[in-house]
Amino acid sequence: MLTAEETQDKERPLREAVRDTLRTRIFEGHYAPGTRLVERDLAAEFNVSRLPVREALRMLRQEGLISDRGARGAEVSTLSPKDVEDLFDVRQSLEVLACRLAAVRATREDLAGLKGLLDEAERCLAKGAVMEAHRANSEFHDAITGIADNNFLKSALEPLQGRMHWLFRHVSDLPELIQEHRELYDAIASGDPDRAAAQSASHIGKYREQFPEDFQKTEPTLHRKKK
Repeated sequence: MLTAEETQDKERPLREAVRDTLRTRIFEGHYAPGTRLVERDLAAEFNVSRLPVREALRMLRQEGLISDRGARGAEVSTLSPKDVEDLFDVRQSLEVLACRLAAVRATREDLAGLKGLLDEAERCLAKGAVMEAHRANSEFHDAITGIADNNFLKSALEPLQGRMHWLFRHVSDLPELIQEHRELYDAIASGDPDRAAAQSASHIGKYREQFPEDFQKTEPTLHRKKK
């Protein structure tokens, strides 16, 4: 159930609170791939009307985290090994461009925000808050897209956002990932677009090579149904 603070936050649409809760459950494995998400049941669980649930499911559908299955309704999406390869192909093209643009357009405030997310990831990891560390790492990538300030690039990435964050959650060595992000931050902060693009390509390529092993190892754990 949503917390009282979430349901009473007048500055934040209720549909976003529902979406974020459902997204977190998918990422943390509470909903296995193929799990049905029934609008009526979710509305009752969250103690909200069906409208914000319907809107939340629509947004998650746009992110690719849930799929329509006809009479079965909405269910948590499953990614095949080919889907993962295809996603890395697109990610490598779009995120390298985002880093190239960010190196040119980042302000001091932008760089401070990126550094703050890296520091947050390290703080979370130090206290054992693994999912919060993953969240900060995902937000680091999202922030780079925002700094790139290209609406067409943003529009191309938005439908992939959920699935890209899903990829990030399968990284097993978080300290190494945070260090890689610091190196990417340094490249962007240098103001050299070629350096930023090269660092981004290297970063994505490294985890692409590692991902198949991590995928086979972590998928059953992350998406294990509760008994």
